[in-house]
Order: sequence, then C-alpha cells, then structure tokens
Amino acid sequence: MILLSTAMAGCTAPVGPGGPSAGAGAAAGLAGAAAEAGAGAGQVADRGAPRPPAVVPLTLPGLARVEEESSSEAVARQQAAGRAALATARRWGLERLPAQAPPRPAVRPELKAGQGVKLAPGRPPVVYRVPTDEKIVFLTVDDGAEKDPEFSRMAAELGVPLSVFLADYLAREDYGYFRRLAAQGDVVNNHTVNHRDLRLLGYDQQRDEICRQQDQLEQQIGVRPRLFRPPYGEYNDDTLRAAASCGIEAVPLWNEEAFPDRMEYRYDDQRLHPGDIILTHFRGPSLWNGTMTDLLRKVVKEVGAQGFTLARLDDYL
Repeated sequence: MILLSTAMAGCTAPVGPGGPSAGAGAAAGLAGAAAEAGAGAGQVADRGAPRPPAVVPLTLPGLARVEEESSSEAVARQQAAGRAALATARRWGLERLPAQAPPRPAVRPELKAGQGVKLAPGRPPVVYRVPTDEKIVFLTVDDGAEKDPEFSRMAAELGVPLSVFLADYLAREDYGYFRRLAAQGDVVNNHTVNHRDLRLLGYDQQRDEICRQQDQLEQQIGVRPRLFRPPYGEYNDDTLRAAASCGIEAVPLWNEEAFPDRMEYRYDDQRLHPGDIILTHFRGPSLWNGTMTDLLRKVVKEVGAQGFTLARLDDYL
C-alpha cells in the first residue's frame, strides 16, 4: 500500500530538474495537481517550472459577526452623538447646533483700501468688513458690564467664537470672568480704560486711554491685544496714531448690531454679507429687553437662517 501511494503521487506531480524533491511529500504533489487542473482548455502546463503551494482562503470563525458588530457600534456612536447634539441645541432653545467655523486660514486676508476697509500710511487699518468670499461673519462683544456665566457656557457648548473688546472701568470688578472666556478660546481686545469719546481728547490723553488698557489687559488676561475698537466707533487720526504706538494692528468697527430681540443693519438690503462684523454688548435685562443668552440665540438663528457661519475675527485680522 505504501509503494502504491508513492507511485500515484509521482504520477500526479512531475519529477525532474526544478520539480519537487522526493521528500516534498504528498501535500506538494496534490498542490501541483490542483494547479495543473486549473489550467484552462488549450493551455499547456509548464512542467519544468516550480509550482507555488496552493493558496487556501482563510476563514476565521465569527469574523463576519465581529465586522457586523463593529459597524453596528459605529452607527450606535453616531446616533448617540446626534442625540447629544440635539439635546445641547434644545437646551439653549435651538432646533440644531450652529454650523461650526471653518479652519483658521493659514494666512490672514490682505487688506486693501475699498468698501469695508480704510487704510492710511503708518496707521492700523480700520475694518468694517473682512475681505473674504466665504459665507462667514464675526460676532464681537463690547464693554464688559454684564458678566453672565450662562452666556459664556452657552457660547462654549454651541461652539460660537467671540471676539471681546473690554473697557477697564466696566470689566475691572471681575476680570476672572473674562479670563475664563479667554481660556475657552475667545480673544480679549482693547476698548480703552474709561470708554470716552476719543475725538474730544488730545493725542496724549488718547494714548493714555489706549496704551494703559493694553497694559491692563496684558496683566489681567496674559496676552497683549492686537485689535482695538474705539468707544462709539468714533476716532480721528490721533486715535489711529496713538493705537499704532501701543502695538495695535487693526481697528475693527461693524456693519450690524445685535440685540436680544432684533438685528440692526447698516445697509438698505438688511442682509449679512461675507466678512461682516456684528457688534453687541455685555448687557443684562436692566438695559435690554432680554438676557445675554437671548441675544446669542437671536444671533445664531439669524446668521444660520441667512446661510452664514460665525468665525473668530482675530483669525482674519
């Protein structure tokens, strides 16, 4: 029987130069037979070439079930994330979360004189609208009187970026509130010490108002501001010259102003435009018909309804 098996194996596997050795065993012979049997009609097997061992697909027990479970887990995670996002939006009176800001541009847009930008040699640019084709706008919050923790929490949970402009006399009682805003990614900028109409002051007085607030904010927040907004949006050449001497790089103003119950537009079309800057204030119900959270909800709804996204002004100026 042993001799017969060996002879049969020798018949099915070619023996000769380059062929399997006598010690290859029956497994190699069977593999060669399978390879030759697989040649199509009209094909001639190369009986002198070595044959690779047959490749047998490996099937692991339960592999399909594991893949199915992994897919189900991914779907379950996505569904859970969707429910959490919906719950966050509804907690703040919204039907959905606002669209998130695009990535910070690698290079800030070049500012050229024209509609929305005023340039003068040796002076920081005055900007009403950032030059961009993206459907983004910027929310800026001035003064610092109201320090509503629900407002800062709402902005953080909704992912709304803010640029803050502080007047020292209003903010100084609790700079800790604004340090916490800065810690969650919002940028704190300069709005003078005493919020005076700078046009009524001489150069030295204007420089004191601006530069002293630069020093105060660097001490309180830990970063020296790059942006400055004059109180009431009023300025003259002395204002820009003084601001430049303190390291200010741009003076953003605004095209819209937001309140808890409405938006006021500068232009007749009553619409947002790419790069527009929106002004609002840290104010409470004693001055407004609503709260800071009412204000933010109004802005998010208005911006989203017009197909825009809120971005961080300091990333673009």
